[in-house]
Amino acid sequence: MTAAGRVLVTGGAGFIGANLADHLAAAGHDVVVYDALKRPGVEANLAWLQRRHGARIVPVRADIRDAAALRTAVAGAEAAFHLAAQVAVTTSMTDPAEDFGVNLAGTFALLEAIRTRPGGPCPVVFASTNKVYGNLVDVAMERRGETWVPEDAALRGAGVAETRPLDFHTPYGCSKGAADQYVLDYARSFGVPGVVMRMSCIYGPHQMGTEDQGWVAHFLIRALRGEPISIFGDGFQVRDVLHVEDAVAAWVAAWRRIGRVSGQAFNLGGGPANAVSLRQVLREIEAIAGRRVELRHDDWRAGDQRWYVSDTRRATAELGLAAPRGWRDGLRDLAVWLREARGLHADAALVLP
Repeated sequence: MTAAGRVLVTGGAGFIGANLADHLAAAGHDVVVYDALKRPGVEANLAWLQRRHGARIVPVRADIRDAAALRTAVAGAEAAFHLAAQVAVTTSMTDPAEDFGVNLAGTFALLEAIRTRPGGPCPVVFASTNKVYGNLVDVAMERRGETWVPEDAALRGAGVAETRPLDFHTPYGCSKGAADQYVLDYARSFGVPGVVMRMSCIYGPHQMGTEDQGWVAHFLIRALRGEPISIFGDGFQVRDVLHVEDAVAAWVAAWRRIGRVSGQAFNLGGGPANAVSLRQVLREIEAIAGRRVELRHDDWRAGDQRWYVSDTRRATAELGLAAPRGWRDGLRDLAVWLREARGLHADAALVLP
């Protein structure tokens, strides 16, 4: 990794992509922000990047399945960070063909552009998902207070390791899981330096949370607006949330150590220290917003996990990661950004008991 070279970030105007592009540009890199600009809010992220970094941000508006555009984008790149994706399980259930095309065919097109580029392949770091492990129905669970937890104490204490068998559920799980395996196999079969990040719930500034994806930001935005929040399932399901700054640090570390970690997959999340149920997050959001939140309940979603916590020990050791930011502090950081960037304010007149 050099101090100043060109880097490609697919999905670079999205939530994680924009934060990553900002970090890389601030470090002196020219960043090719490759994005179809289809999701609401991403054009604002791109404009923010251009205001902050000027000519260091090189926007490319193109579909991730566009082989010719990809060949141009990877030419001269020191690394490719691949975040472009169809990101919602719900969308994959209603339009599995589009999900397949974006997530699997798009990843294949990028890998081929990297494999065949003149001068040899560059490293690629891929955004996978904890959904590759399925809904964990084989894990015996029990309710403890406001959380579901595994009965097995070792699993409960450490989280899900990379050694757990893959078990793709839903079209989204299949498309991301298959792409995950293609990245690892291109490292094995063709010598394309590649790392897979199986991410849990990432949250933070520039996340345009919706009901389908980005639930932490979605909950906080709805609460600050005084709008009701829908809970799918019982709300006791547990996730290990990770602030986007910590995710970006891990992605950059994977590139920096690509010679040592190529061909590996890492579980990336907040780990046991940041394992929290939806209801616990909602209570903290009510304290931040200064108002009660109206809850509406609906059925469980396809493939949903009652509990998922990443075992981050391998990633921490191999990538040299620092301890992640605590989730309560991270929520307040997101609330500050929502206030400054989107004009959403807490209700100071209401003090909750």
